[in-house]
Amino acid sequence: MKRTVLALIALVIVASSFVPDQTGGLKAAIERGKKVYEANCLACHQPDGTGVPSLNPPLVKTKWVLGDKKQLATWVLKGSEGGQVEIDGEKFHNPMPGMATMLNDQEIADVLTYVRNSFGNKASMVTTAEVKAVRAKIK
Repeated sequence: MKRTVLALIALVIVASSFVPDQTGGLKAAIERGKKVYEANCLACHQPDGTGVPSLNPPLVKTKWVLGDKKQLATWVLKGSEGGQVEIDGEKFHNPMPGMATMLNDQEIADVLTYVRNSFGNKASMVTTAEVKAVRAKIK
């Protein structure tokens, strides 16, 4: 009996290590991310994610948003150091502040998941572990 209980406990521990680190899955991450977006991103990138011409880039179906999650997380953590980014041939000049000291890994993962699944975008979620790994590399 004791072995069975211990085996079940071990199984639960092992199985839980394969569960994504974000509670509630994609839908919950999007809901949390929307709140982070509204508090931190909306003023520059606008309610519909279209940005402001020549100033703040759009978040609608761009390679930055839909592409490499590590690159996107790095951008959010560090900000735009050069103050300029080119997207689809258009240059945007308003520097984005790094969010590394303002948002935790969960908040960044959630807001990136929200952006990657809003404004007509459809992409995989960003996990807290992915953001944490990027943050560790850029320190």
